[in-house]
Amino acid sequence: MDRSRIIVIAVVLALLGAMVPIAAMLHFSWVLAVQQEHDRLQLFASRVIARADISLNDATGALRQVDQFTGIRCSADHIARMRQLTINTRSIEEMGYFEDGLLKCTSWGPTKERVAQTPPDFTTASGVAITARMQPLASQDHPLMALQYKDHNVLVDPVRFVDVIVDPGVQLALATEKGILLGALNGPDPARIEKMIAGPGNGIDDGHLFATARGIGWLAVATEPESQILDSVRRQQLLLLPLGAFIAAFIIGMVVWLSRRRLSPLGELQIAVRKREFIVHYQPIVELRTGNCIGAEALVRWKRPDGSLVRPDLFIPLAEESGLITQITDQIVALVIFDLNRLLVTDRSIHVAINLSAADVSTARVLPVIEKALQHTGIQARQIWLEATERGFVDIDSARSTLIRARDLGHTVAIDDFGTGYSSLSHLEGLPLDALKIDKSFIDTISTNSATSSVTPHIIGMAKALNLRIIAEGVETQAQADYLVEHDVEYGQGWLFAKPMPAAEFIAYCRQFKSPG
Repeated sequence: MDRSRIIVIAVVLALLGAMVPIAAMLHFSWVLAVQQEHDRLQLFASRVIARADISLNDATGALRQVDQFTGIRCSADHIARMRQLTINTRSIEEMGYFEDGLLKCTSWGPTKERVAQTPPDFTTASGVAITARMQPLASQDHPLMALQYKDHNVLVDPVRFVDVIVDPGVQLALATEKGILLGALNGPDPARIEKMIAGPGNGIDDGHLFATARGIGWLAVATEPESQILDSVRRQQLLLLPLGAFIAAFIIGMVVWLSRRRLSPLGELQIAVRKREFIVHYQPIVELRTGNCIGAEALVRWKRPDGSLVRPDLFIPLAEESGLITQITDQIVALVIFDLNRLLVTDRSIHVAINLSAADVSTARVLPVIEKALQHTGIQARQIWLEATERGFVDIDSARSTLIRARDLGHTVAIDDFGTGYSSLSHLEGLPLDALKIDKSFIDTISTNSATSSVTPHIIGMAKALNLRIIAEGVETQAQADYLVEHDVEYGQGWLFAKPMPAAEFIAYCRQFKSPG
């Protein structure tokens, strides 16, 4: 994934990280406020059920008491008894006695008008017949509720059934389970109440919040306009928005931190290793006296998704420091075998040198990797040279063990960039080496008057004394090549012969400057 895509994704994630928590807290503020209001309305509805039960029980008790009167109906004593019960029972407005379906007398006295008994809307389990709405003679503009038990009835103001103290804006209604409206407080719309009764227990309908409560035969509804909860929403927002802002800041911080990691050199290198963005270029190694190509050094290149190449000196130190170098080495081994399998099988005089990291030299980890990779390829182990720099010889005992094992497997072992590290003559004498590569910095001093120009012949002499094959690195001029030939240096590599090149070009070069079989 390139930098631009990472940046775009990071910006999108940061925006989402900023907006989603805030939006979520705003939503939760609304949800919590609605839940609290529903709980509050549920409490009012439950109080209505309790108030209705009390009113019904009071009225039923009065009816049962008057039914026990044994005197003459509609006598002065009977009317006095009804009047007494009416006065003493808060929910009753009037009590009456019916005979043959007609009202004969009330708690106010005998009745002269012909008033027929109204049919009930429903009957309770206790045998009380209830008519939800009727118009009494004394108050035509205010309908009352009639409760009938045997021959007596009582008239009750429906408000008595919903006589509950509520907050401003709250409307109450009481209905039967069949939806017959019995009483209301603060004038809720009957059509809306009917919809709420038919709906779920709590909810929002037509801009109104509502909650219901059920009793034995009753259904109470408490409702209020949706606008009533704005203060509650603001209170919830004051509590939740700081939390949302903290979560948003945390998410943005994580996005920035992860983006920096991905955009850091180490992050990009990790991506490159995971996506196998490395390729191998091959720099020919030639026999200096004949110019024949005898092999090549495998040089890793990091090919970015945009096609640009990153020089090894820009990422190899970081790879070694981070431990990614072992994975890169494994990929190089696989690429070399893929690129040059046919060439190495058809021409056994050709070899490829692979550089080992200090970690591989000290642990020998890479040797089983190479051995497994060579299986069933036809490539011989002697065609894979292993080069180790002096940095790998800090732990001389571990290095010696690794080099011995490598030679036992058939590999040629060379010390690379000699003279730039920590090796001494005693180290060289104690290590199982086959070849020595003179670093370019010493080759550059040939035919110059620099202070280090005299070092090169000493290195050559030391290598010959140890019977090591010598490869000169970084040969760029014919004068350097002539000097090396005069001093019996066998092999060289450098821009004088060829630059590092892709596999196909190296194969063509190798065939053009083919060494004798």
